[in-house]
Amino acid sequence: MKKLRVFLALMMALVMLTSCGGQSDDTSESDSGKKVLNVGRMTELFDMDSCIATESDCLEMVSAIVEPLYYCDTNGVPTPGLAESNEVSADGKTWTFHIRENANWSNGTPVTANDFVFAWKRLVDPATAAEYAFIAEVAAIKNASPIIAGEMDKEQLGVSAKDDKTFVVELENPVPFFLNLMTFPSFCPINQEFYESVGDQYALGAENMIFCGPFIMSAWEVGGNTYQLQKNPDYYNADAIKIDEINFQIIKDVQQTMLAYENGQLDYVRLSGDLISKYQDTPGFTRIEEGYLWYLSPNLNPKSDEFKTGLENVNLRKAIALSYDKEAICNEILKDGSVPADFAIPFKLAVGPDGKDFRETANTYLATDKEKAKEYWEQAKKELGTDSVTIELLFDDSESTPLIAQYLQSEIESNLPGVKIELKSQPKKSRMELMQNREYELGLSRWGPDYADPLTYLDMWITGGTYNYGEWSNSEYDSIIEKAKIGDYPDANARWEALKKAEQLAMDDAVVFPVYQKGSAVMLRPGLTGMTFFPVGVGTIYTNVDIER
Repeated sequence: MKKLRVFLALMMALVMLTSCGGQSDDTSESDSGKKVLNVGRMTELFDMDSCIATESDCLEMVSAIVEPLYYCDTNGVPTPGLAESNEVSADGKTWTFHIRENANWSNGTPVTANDFVFAWKRLVDPATAAEYAFIAEVAAIKNASPIIAGEMDKEQLGVSAKDDKTFVVELENPVPFFLNLMTFPSFCPINQEFYESVGDQYALGAENMIFCGPFIMSAWEVGGNTYQLQKNPDYYNADAIKIDEINFQIIKDVQQTMLAYENGQLDYVRLSGDLISKYQDTPGFTRIEEGYLWYLSPNLNPKSDEFKTGLENVNLRKAIALSYDKEAICNEILKDGSVPADFAIPFKLAVGPDGKDFRETANTYLATDKEKAKEYWEQAKKELGTDSVTIELLFDDSESTPLIAQYLQSEIESNLPGVKIELKSQPKKSRMELMQNREYELGLSRWGPDYADPLTYLDMWITGGTYNYGEWSNSEYDSIIEKAKIGDYPDANARWEALKKAEQLAMDDAVVFPVYQKGSAVMLRPGLTGMTFFPVGVGTIYTNVDIER
């Protein structure tokens, strides 16, 4: 009976694929010659509002349907999008963008400078409660910080429309990676008239959106198990878009996903677990390097005695950080191209003024060393006045995370006798809330880069920072980060060296315990070309996709 139920479930999944947007080989190119791409996904879309979206799948979709001023080309270089050109003042603090004359919304109205003014003011408005509001501070947009803090009206934000096609941005100080920031979906435009016409239903369903990107969202309901993109005929560069339709199907079981792929129902899927080993020699198997860093975050300064475990002791922190085998996590559990992380700044995040990747010239830290871990633990026991500690490890209940948490528990307890790890599994949202409220002891978390500069990581650990879950504080570190933000270094080389010093300070104090830099494994249907994957910002770009059957 169990086998029968599994068989029926698989068949139901295939029926859903065929009836809800997925296409068989016979129908992937219709009689009219349409080129159709079918994609398997694990999670639903819950928000397509460019000011609100935070999840990677949502950000991918926003970038496909609403274009920002600039977008990244296949090499990750900012390229003119809705802005065909720009000028920068001599002091680097005023940017003027010229919006394309032929850029239009899907309802026929022109894209204007006011669409950006309205969207950016909404992003920083405390009433919006945008999680990514902070990115306006990273961009140093004039008055963004006091507006976000509720100390100034949003109308004072340093953005203005000189005319319908001229958008002006004033900065507090020069930002060397400003154009790169402009590719991020949070800075996309919003048509004010349309937004106000749909009110609080904006971006909740395909019928409550309009589009100015290479695709339109032709079908989607919040939390639904399918959604669809179609080529936008009104896109200013529509002739360059080769794919006519993209169908997305949510299948949460990876075995069912691969059955659909093998039967020709899907063209692009992600792999995990044992499936990676099974398919790694199959045509279409592709490894992707991602920028996500997974790490353990210790609570150094809990708000309640309930969460005090001794992690305020640096030797205990170092003992734990050195006690687990990262290679085994990557090669035996994940098997997806993830690499051990002995750093806070991932590989291929940012290139310095010397033309080299940050990691090429920076040191490494907290590499696995089980004997050294024992030495730190012995010192910690003397300083804490105890031979044992019990620490609760908080983690997500999704994908491979529970297996990693269990492995970490085993490694830490085996290599540090007297350290007991108790596991606490929570849905991702609950885990994040507990860490944000500092109601945890040790948390397994991750961070993905929003822009190509080390600050996208290092800015997390400033005193009082929202994502400084462990409440670490170091005045020298804070000073380096602040100076790097406002451009208070004599040149780019001095800034780069200062950021290396900041990473060293954080790692020497074991602010977080790095575990691995994420990799992914995917299957791409032979004949599918032009898929672009980035380790920074928006992960997958569909603009250059083509498919031949």
